[in-house]
Amino acid sequence: MSTLRIEHAISDYDTWKAAFDRDPANRKQSGVRRYTISRPVDDPHYVLIDLDLDNVSDAEALLTALHEIWQSPAAAPALAGRPQTRILDPVEATEI
Repeated sequence: MSTLRIEHAISDYDTWKAAFDRDPANRKQSGVRRYTISRPVDDPHYVLIDLDLDNVSDAEALLTALHEIWQSPAAAPALAGRPQTRILDPVEATEI
């Protein structure tokens, strides 16, 4: 399992969430198994998204598609700045 983590400033959560829900990257077809959306408690204009995929190559392919989407004029109203991304490979997970 690999995680594509995306962090970025947004103009407004409702506007951003509507764009996210339109799902222009077709998350399911792209191999996303689960996602988590988080917001810092002290910054309502910032989101962190973790997209869990089966492997690194699926995460890289999705990231390529997302870069194209983020450059489109349709993305401009939802984003406030350039998204920061990382592909993560879990090393250890423990439930306590």
